Amino acid sequence: MKWLDKIPYIYIAPLAILLALAPFSPEPHLWEKLKMLFAGTLVRPIDIFDLFLHGTPLLILALKMVLGTRRSRDSD
Repeated sequence: MKWLDKIPYIYIAPLAILLALAPFSPEPHLWEKLKMLFAGTLVRPIDIFDLFLHGTPLLILALKMVLGTRRSRDSD
């Protein structure tokens, strides 16, 4: 996971927030695709691609934060 340490928060945080909320109106794609996923209607390839496109930076940010917190707690 060293590649994750090399990505600065200054780059990943704005990207994750921007892609998670884009487009701002009428409804963010990530929210729309998550609703489709839980409703069982996420079947078209373009919708699955949209879910990964808009959700991956947010998952990377969350993973970086969790691993960073865990490492800092282990070093104390």
